[in-house]
Amino acid sequence: MAFRSSRWYSGNDRNSYIHRAWMRRGLPREAFEGGKPHIAIANTASDLTPCNSHLNEVAGSVANGVWEAGGVPLNLPVVSLGETNVRPTAMLWRNLAAMATEEMLRANPIDGVVLLGGCDKTIPSLLMAAASVDLPAVVMPGGPMLTGHFRGAPLGCGTDVWRLSEEVRAGTLSREAFLRSESSMIRSRGHCNTMGTASTMACMAEALGMTIPGTAGTPAPDSRLLERSHETGRLAVDLVLQGRRPSQVMTRASFLNAIVTLAAVGGSTNAVVHLLAVAGRLGVDLTLDDFDRTGAGVPLLVDLQPAGRHLMDDLFRAGGLAAVLKEVEDLLDPQAITVTGRPLVEHLAGAEIWDESVIRRRSDPLLPDAGIAVLRGNLAPGGAVIKPAAASPELLRHRGRAVVFDSIEDVYARLDSPDLDIDETSVLVLRGCGPKGYPGMPEVGNLPLPARLLEKGVRDMVRISDARMSGTAYGTVVLHAAPEAAAGGPLAKVRTGDPIVLDVAARRLDVDLPDAELAARQPVTIGHARPVRGWERLYVEHVTQADRGADLDFLVGSSGDHVGRESH
Repeated sequence: MAFRSSRWYSGNDRNSYIHRAWMRRGLPREAFEGGKPHIAIANTASDLTPCNSHLNEVAGSVANGVWEAGGVPLNLPVVSLGETNVRPTAMLWRNLAAMATEEMLRANPIDGVVLLGGCDKTIPSLLMAAASVDLPAVVMPGGPMLTGHFRGAPLGCGTDVWRLSEEVRAGTLSREAFLRSESSMIRSRGHCNTMGTASTMACMAEALGMTIPGTAGTPAPDSRLLERSHETGRLAVDLVLQGRRPSQVMTRASFLNAIVTLAAVGGSTNAVVHLLAVAGRLGVDLTLDDFDRTGAGVPLLVDLQPAGRHLMDDLFRAGGLAAVLKEVEDLLDPQAITVTGRPLVEHLAGAEIWDESVIRRRSDPLLPDAGIAVLRGNLAPGGAVIKPAAASPELLRHRGRAVVFDSIEDVYARLDSPDLDIDETSVLVLRGCGPKGYPGMPEVGNLPLPARLLEKGVRDMVRISDARMSGTAYGTVVLHAAPEAAAGGPLAKVRTGDPIVLDVAARRLDVDLPDAELAARQPVTIGHARPVRGWERLYVEHVTQADRGADLDFLVGSSGDHVGRESH
């Protein structure tokens, strides 16, 4: 068969000579003339993305598998986004990473691609890129880190940062002890060991059919990760030979399977904006309401932080994602295929739960209804989301007085002020932190609580914002309110003292004011981003709202793998 890469390498003219000669550097002649597929390894390894720092080793195993299957592996470093380091927020560059990767895949002489990601935004950006260029592709997740321990107790990275830091502010943990835990939390290579965004998106990639089934959740230090990497390299060659593309794998049925999976594992709310963005690149009709319709009634089966007790290496030893999905198999679309060419449900045969304290039976769930809840009302006409599994049940229906902050800096400046009129029944409202307003929609929605309330024993309050929150975070936190304040959303009109009504069962989020009064108010525009150049300006001018995935409007839809004009 004629491969796409032959458009560069076949022939006897000057241009094909240049393409071959500069790539020879040790490659045999048959790499260009023997009908071998060229497989890019889109590699997000970076020392500044600590969760992905081991991916060069993973890439080596992928390359061995590609060679074994008769292909030519080619390492392709792509934009890497480290969630813990990048300011103002890695989400600001998710679309840039996706766009850059898409263009590099399209521009280069490759026939297929293995997508190496781990940290939060890397797998979403790689999936967005693969969806847009639609070359044969498969995801190889980097895997979670092993569990660290402090004072004899397991530490959930991220989740326990939030918990311990609040205990310091409450006066129940010394700052010295808090700082001593720092060296214990990150025990090994790999991404967060909670069901945060990184672990969630690895599970989403598998549920979408874009990994070899059984891959998601394999710990980064586990030798089986390299074994699976080798298999993934072999499969990438087969995908090219079979002509199997992401658009054939990631169908609407696959996205609905991912939503079921999201609820069953208690996954991150960030998956909502990422799945919407990937679907948009494929032209798949997926909306915010699909998360509520499909996720409603799906039980939470995984007892994992932040919604439960255990951590990712516990999930892996207890049976992994396949054991979870086996329990909800009847809720999955049986026609949705994976990169293997076989339906996802076929790969669940033989899956077993080995530890029911980690993976619960469907007859004994952690929660009977764990799907992401989509709220609407006069505070979020475009929708907002909440993760009931991470919330306090008694706060899921609540009425309280708004305490409004215009930026995260405003929170830090006033939250602990003795002059702030606030109690445990108040509702913290943060605005100006959406895609346009910050810019980039940062993970600041899980606002800290006032120290004086923490000292009284308060550990949760209703919080509402147009921001996101870390997938490792918890609490009764309403997120992604759309339209955001900076786009003219009603959050911009809320004032301190307004009565806020949250009713998750009714899927409502409202400020209890007459429509005429709310309409007559002037919106607050303090602190909104107004960049004058570069990526931030392009982003602010073209980013869509959270209910559409916060992608750029001109990147929605696929452009295919068209081979461009000659370069010489």
